[in-house]
Amino acid sequence: MSLPRPRTGSYGAGGAGRGPLGAARSGPGAWARDLALGMRFAAGGGREGWIRTALTAAGVALGVAVLLLGASVPHLMDARHGREKARENLGQQHQPRPSNTTLRYASADTTFHGAEVRGRLVRPDGTHPPVPPGIDRLPGPGRMLVSPALKELLGSPGGALLRDRLPYEIAGTIGDAGLLGPKELTYVAQSATLAAPDGYRIDHFGKSWDPRPMSAPAVLLVIMTCVALMTPVMVFIGTSVRFGNERREARLAALRLVGTDVPTTRRIASGEALFGSLLGVAGGAALFLAARGLAPYLTLWDINAFPADITPGPLAAALITLLVPAAAVLVTLLAQRSVTVDPLGVVHHRRPVRRRLWWRPALPAVGALLLVPLAWEGPWAGNPLDTVRLAAGAMLLLLGVTALLPWLVDAVVGRLHGGPVSWQLAVRRLQLSSGSATRAVSGITVAVAGAIAVHMLMTGMQAGYAAAYAESGKLPRIGLWGNAKDWPTTQRALTALRATPGVTDARGVIDGLAGPLPAGHTPAAPPAPAAPAHPSTLAIGSCAELRRLAQLPSCRDGEVFLTANTPDRDPSLAPGARLDLNPPIVQGDRFDPHPWTIPRSARTARLLAPGHGPDLFSYDLLITPSALDPSRLNAPSMELRVDFDRSAPDAVEHLRTTAARFDPTVLESSAIDNPHDGQYSSVRNALFAGAVVTLLLIGAGLIITTVEQLHERRRLLSTLDAHGIRRATLGRSLLWQTALPVLLGLALAVACGLSLGALLLTMIDSTVTVDWPVVAAMTATGAAVILLVTALSLPPLWRMMRPEGLRTE
Repeated sequence: MSLPRPRTGSYGAGGAGRGPLGAARSGPGAWARDLALGMRFAAGGGREGWIRTALTAAGVALGVAVLLLGASVPHLMDARHGREKARENLGQQHQPRPSNTTLRYASADTTFHGAEVRGRLVRPDGTHPPVPPGIDRLPGPGRMLVSPALKELLGSPGGALLRDRLPYEIAGTIGDAGLLGPKELTYVAQSATLAAPDGYRIDHFGKSWDPRPMSAPAVLLVIMTCVALMTPVMVFIGTSVRFGNERREARLAALRLVGTDVPTTRRIASGEALFGSLLGVAGGAALFLAARGLAPYLTLWDINAFPADITPGPLAAALITLLVPAAAVLVTLLAQRSVTVDPLGVVHHRRPVRRRLWWRPALPAVGALLLVPLAWEGPWAGNPLDTVRLAAGAMLLLLGVTALLPWLVDAVVGRLHGGPVSWQLAVRRLQLSSGSATRAVSGITVAVAGAIAVHMLMTGMQAGYAAAYAESGKLPRIGLWGNAKDWPTTQRALTALRATPGVTDARGVIDGLAGPLPAGHTPAAPPAPAAPAHPSTLAIGSCAELRRLAQLPSCRDGEVFLTANTPDRDPSLAPGARLDLNPPIVQGDRFDPHPWTIPRSARTARLLAPGHGPDLFSYDLLITPSALDPSRLNAPSMELRVDFDRSAPDAVEHLRTTAARFDPTVLESSAIDNPHDGQYSSVRNALFAGAVVTLLLIGAGLIITTVEQLHERRRLLSTLDAHGIRRATLGRSLLWQTALPVLLGLALAVACGLSLGALLLTMIDSTVTVDWPVVAAMTATGAAVILLVTALSLPPLWRMMRPEGLRTE
């Protein structure tokens, strides 16, 4: 008995150009009708259909959320830079005169247990001073306005030491407009003692301020992080819209049986994928909003943001909303081209095409050709052309993994023969059809390869910073620098530091510069030695402090010493030379000269540690306080070095508190706190967590694909059970069937990630360092995914091996 022929004008393949409802079979109307029908099938497919749709939506939602977060980065940085520019003004080129609308303003930053605390001191000149954003009015004398995070810290038991360092009464909080982020620690206090040269006089807030450009390694890291995040997202979105392909194709076969032609079935299948992707876009937007709401509680690389800062640009959001569903339709149409749907309810794949190798290495080869010259050219410069080459090369190298994986799986399983029954069943299944498994695993390979490469780059960069901090932080020592008024004040600061708990020693001098006298100020007679050709450095201190710097034959107050072993001392610097104590600091500045003559009684001394760098000195002149008043110098500075006992509790914090009490504007120079450790650790943890989440979602895709394949083979499984095949054997077969593609993909990912990471470290002239714990953790997570997929697939396997599966109609 033959099947009835479809009537003319029906949906049959031999029908005319119109469907049963009289609508055109091609054109926008047909596309809209067929896509809507596919969406109805996806929405009304029962529990199994909703599971497949939910899984597709989850995969697309994750990708959309990541894309929206990435598109929000420019607005986030612009908002932060805008607030920083609006609230700051650390000095104007031409200071205004005191008036009713001016104030003196100074920086009083400090560090507390490794956290930076931004402090600003103000002292109004009148009744209407300028006010920074986030503040209605300036605090009164001895009072301060603090950020909510600093207020919380000061009120906690752990902030008691910091509370002692800030001797101001809290008068209120700073609004969001005056903060870079909700967790920023900052305050504004009015100091009654603030005066020149500790502060600047300003008449407004907000300045022409451009953020300091990122270092070349940091730019490289940002580019690679974007590539490592976005590439798996694209692959995962393409994989997600194909979840449930087997059941979908079986349903399309039923549509062919009732007379639907092939183009229509493809459009209906696209409608099913479109429904899942649209739900994914909505879910991604919801996930993005949820992540946006968590922004105040998260800090990544010292960046903490307000929810309003995380906003994608309108164009980027529109493109993501439109292109992701369009990509879902396109991927489904391309997938349907390799499938022939029979009206008899059976899906016949075309004759398997042998996967050729010659074109597959082209993607990673082109990527390597773009990256290798960058490594040969020397340190990464970060120009626009190199940035494009880096991003394109890294993306091609990662995408090349997805092209090589199907060939590698076929090449390996095609050469496997023999072994236990469970092994043979798994290998034979992969030999017959490995496409769905490799598609899901390709997301794992790209995610793991990108994560390994970025982790290698970060490990190399962090190792360099850690080595530098370890070298400079061998000695428990902190350097302090501040404006100097006179030697008695400096002596009192040293005395206070030496009395601080945990401090073992403190030494210091007043630094200054002296330059050649300008033309017209050098006396004609008697002739003096020629003035030095470049500024000379001098140190003012007591004999006890100068003996810590040089070998002095003898010393008493009023003497001057010329150093004999300064590396770059001008040879014309000698007793009787005329110097200017007020030289211009920046070329082009004009100052009234302060002439001073080196006493002819000046003697020679040898520095104990000549040179430049930590604990090295390059002073040309050593002067006792009675020989020269520091107030005659142009911007004299107090240079202190303080040793402390590491074993003393909170010795560093007590030291900082003492320094803030005698000069809140003092600056610290030390290697005690390595800010890079916390920054890199937070980014590494975030990347690792993202890779694990991606692996788990791909594992979910593997589960649904495996269960669908089991459903397709339920009759065969029941037959094997009837012939006495043990369930444990089929369970192990399922394990090998899942494990083989994943293990091959992980091996390919490790090789690609290590190669890419080595190239990136070479670009920044860093030692190639492999973060083996991360590689091991990624591999272990992949193995855990295999076990999870197998464990969750076993219950459906047992159900499908029942004798009822042999029944037929």
